Amino acid sequence: MRITGGLYRGRVITCPPGEIRPAMDRMRESLFSILQDLSGDSFLDLFSGSGLVGIEAASRGASPVHLVELDKGKRTTILKNISFVESEIQLFMANVLRFIPQAKRTYDIIYADPPFPMKNKTKIAELVAKHHTLNPGGLFIIHYPAEEQKQWADHIGSLTWTDERVYGRSLVRFYRESDEEKAEHADH
Repeated sequence: MRITGGLYRGRVITCPPGEIRPAMDRMRESLFSILQDLSGDSFLDLFSGSGLVGIEAASRGASPVHLVELDKGKRTTILKNISFVESEIQLFMANVLRFIPQAKRTYDIIYADPPFPMKNKTKIAELVAKHHTLNPGGLFIIHYPAEEQKQWADHIGSLTWTDERVYGRSLVRFYRESDEEKAEHADH
């Protein structure tokens, strides 16, 4: 697997052992083309697998980048994969559904690529909204199988659906965090 753009373009990433479904190159290129320059944006990669999407974000200027992966068997490979990244990048070995409520910071972009067999993926978005894990105006992006499209509402808590892209049998859906919270804090 190769980094598709930015500072580390062309760099080869190792695929860790165990269950993994690396984001397709075409989908990753399209995703980061939509996001464009990420300089100064904080990025959270949930279900990071090999760390590839987080490294792509760092390659395009995101910092800090936090990776969350539950499978301890992937730890060594992810650490090796991120070792060349010069900006702030950190791996958390944790269950995503426990990490979100306990997150120590908020993020500009959260990308989730849960295992396709995982049930009730909308719970991830619900937790992000409930625990205000996104900065006001931030993006929550989820990759999921086409057969689950009807499960996704236009609004999930403070998140509003803004875009969706189809890549074969999978979809990537974009939600924007409400700016209302920002306005409330400005009043105080």
